[in-house]
Amino acid sequence: MIVTTTNDLVGYRVTEHLGLVRGVTVRSRSVIGNFGAAVQSIFGGNITIFTRLAEHARQEAYDLLVEHAKQLGAHAILAMRYDANDITDGITEVLAYGTAVKVERV
Repeated sequence: MIVTTTNDLVGYRVTEHLGLVRGVTVRSRSVIGNFGAAVQSIFGGNITIFTRLAEHARQEAYDLLVEHAKQLGAHAILAMRYDANDITDGITEVLAYGTAVKVERV
């Protein structure tokens, strides 16, 4: 699966637009994670506990996005983006979305 943030794919021609595809995950921070992050914040710098949580959530949303596109028979996803929203305190939705297309080499 080819995934790009651009609206076109150099070297390929879009033969069919299959529509919007997305992957969504909802993640929460644990009490232990919050405590560890609070300790890390005392010393400043990167709060690795939250960084790992964010990376894991993005990867999960990305994997679900690709799976959705594969189910439609897509060869590529164009204009891929991430979005995140707090649902409530400590619970965040991460969304990966883009346009599923079929392509051929030119």
